[in-house]
Amino acid sequence: MSALPKPYYTVEDYVELLKNSEERFEYFEGQIVAMAGGKLSHSIIAVNTASALQTRLTSCRVFNGDAAVKVPTARPFRLPDVSVACGELRTEDFQGIEMLVNPILIVEVLSSTTAQYDREGKFLAYQSIESFQEYLLIEQERPHVTQYIKQPNGFWLRRDYIGIESEIELSAVACTLTLAEIYRDITFES
Repeated sequence: MSALPKPYYTVEDYVELLKNSEERFEYFEGQIVAMAGGKLSHSIIAVNTASALQTRLTSCRVFNGDAAVKVPTARPFRLPDVSVACGELRTEDFQGIEMLVNPILIVEVLSSTTAQYDREGKFLAYQSIESFQEYLLIEQERPHVTQYIKQPNGFWLRRDYIGIESEIELSAVACTLTLAEIYRDITFES
């Protein structure tokens, strides 16, 4: 017995699905993938992070997971959990969907189904965004945030912050976040 082949979707199919659905999907090489949902902790962490950034950043805009970000090597766009653009906002239209072109900071809250993709494939694709300078990967099951900072030579420096008392110095937007505020109202199993 052979497995049934997965259908191939066009970018147009994907955009039509997005416009007519309340769910979030991403498009990758002809496949449409439903984004993780359903865990309240995912939403709480994303909102906490976006709120903390919004209160500190006066010359930047903070976007939630509904904001499409243009990714040149992963057309047409991705929907990160949080993104930040500073200075003049640059956008492009893609079949009626407004895409942010110049994010400087991107945040993904990891789930068991998307963690590997967020750490590898998506991070590599995000690196094709000219303005992109900093990436945060936030775990849900324990207080652990991985930070990548783009260096002048183009390499990415990795730092890990473990424990609720940790503080993250964000170089791209010149502010500090604490894990306590990122994980506010989250209870971890011992």
